[in-house]
Amino acid sequence: MSTDESKHPFPPFTLETAKQKVKAAQHMWNSQDPSKICLGYTPDSVWRNRDSFLQGREAIIQFLSAKWAREKQYKLRKELFAFTDNKIAVQFRYEYYNEAESQWYRCYGLEDWTFAPNGQMEKRQMSGNDVKIREEARWFADGTTEAEWDVVPISAAHW
Repeated sequence: MSTDESKHPFPPFTLETAKQKVKAAQHMWNSQDPSKICLGYTPDSVWRNRDSFLQGREAIIQFLSAKWAREKQYKLRKELFAFTDNKIAVQFRYEYYNEAESQWYRCYGLEDWTFAPNGQMEKRQMSGNDVKIREEARWFADGTTEAEWDVVPISAAHW
């Protein structure tokens, strides 16, 4: 995905363009490339991620780099929850392996996003809860693709 594609579509959102924006974000985050991911955010983007507050692309890069140093085999699924002209809310699930604990986790959560007119996100707020899972309980098994994860909506997923 090029830098320009990471900004598309632009607000005001329709149902279709909001869904496209959510799937583009899912794809970018699953790349686990903080230097590319940060280009979808304004240079002074403000984040709240659980109990962390940060601002700007360099802080985003540092945050995501540290996150994926801890969260191995990260796989994320996002789904549109609601939208308005320049805001999108998503529900998400992701799984990761914590090597230090020899433990799999699944995180359940919600995000709300606010976009600048150029399509970059200027505000991201995330709330999530991590739950320990057994390896055999993973939804995002090794070898499956994002397209396969998208077949079952999050709202219908088994808890």
